[in-house]
Amino acid sequence: MLSLEQAVGAAPSLAALQERIRASRQCMEQVQHLIPTNLRRHIKAGPIQDTEWCLLVGSAAASTKLRQLLPSLQQALTQNGAQVNSIRIKVQIPEQ
Repeated sequence: MLSLEQAVGAAPSLAALQERIRASRQCMEQVQHLIPTNLRRHIKAGPIQDTEWCLLVGSAAASTKLRQLLPSLQQALTQNGAQVNSIRIKVQIPEQ
């Protein structure tokens, strides 16, 4: 029986997915201090596609507030060497 890590390592597409998840989490760690504490709980790191990083937010209001922070978030990522040229915000309304 293979462990999860062995299975991921054996499948190139899963290994690439795992790397994208790791990169997204790393980006979030680099910018989290720039996001107000009360807003952080509404934001999740989303996927990275090529050089675009997606942030998932739980409401339109959180999206509006986050949009104001995009220049400083992008600057922090650039200074830390992240390969992200743009940040996209996607509102995800929880299903009821």
